[in-house]
Amino acid sequence: MAILEIKDLHVQRDGKEILKGVNLKTGPGEIHAIMGPNGSGKSTLSYTILGHPKYEVTKGDILLDGQSILDLSTDERSKKGLFLAFQYPTEVSGVGYSHFLRTAYNALSKSLADEKREVFLTVREFQNYLKKNLDEVGLKHDFLSRYLNEGFSGGEKKRSEVLQMAVLQPRISILDEPDSGLDIDAVQAVAKAISAVSRKDATVIVITHYARILKFLDKLDYVHVMAQGKMIKEGPKELADELEQKGYAWLGIQDT
Repeated sequence: MAILEIKDLHVQRDGKEILKGVNLKTGPGEIHAIMGPNGSGKSTLSYTILGHPKYEVTKGDILLDGQSILDLSTDERSKKGLFLAFQYPTEVSGVGYSHFLRTAYNALSKSLADEKREVFLTVREFQNYLKKNLDEVGLKHDFLSRYLNEGFSGGEKKRSEVLQMAVLQPRISILDEPDSGLDIDAVQAVAKAISAVSRKDATVIVITHYARILKFLDKLDYVHVMAQGKMIKEGPKELADELEQKGYAWLGIQDT
């Protein structure tokens, strides 16, 4: 199971309320999109789900498979199978990309021991596993010899985040604006990578300002529109097309 449920979530930062009663429920195998103008609370929602300490939950709950995770730290939430792909990944000089992935995979595998996850006894076995996933997301094999995000182009950083999702096999993946700052070819490549690594037993949530990346996904089950800290409209994938044609003003939202 991989069911994420957000109930009447209110969140503040530095005394200012940002989320004002967010409700959301996802199921295994589903791909959800959260759309909305800048400042609507999309990134705040993603950070709160992963337990960022600067965001304070003042009301409501976040449930994973029916159990509240509010009292869990960020690393404890990640060990439950939650994953966040950052909008602006940080460069970490001196940390080998391959070593980083192997360490993270082993830590997650220990915490999700009840699930069917491959056990790699040698470094070579894991390297072969990485190379298969590199092919899925369209990255070259020499990518593994580089330091984490150091010198990566914008498109490489975004595909690197998707590669981490593919390798770690989280239960709930949240991708915060994976299309920001990319040209159309890179957006298409990232969307293709997301589709390639999505699984029937996991959930993917794509946070985006525009509908362009959603067009390239192999499937999209639900679209949620955020504004002023709330979900104001939900619908099937066609809602994204309607938003692109009519703009956020169609829903009475001022885009910034």
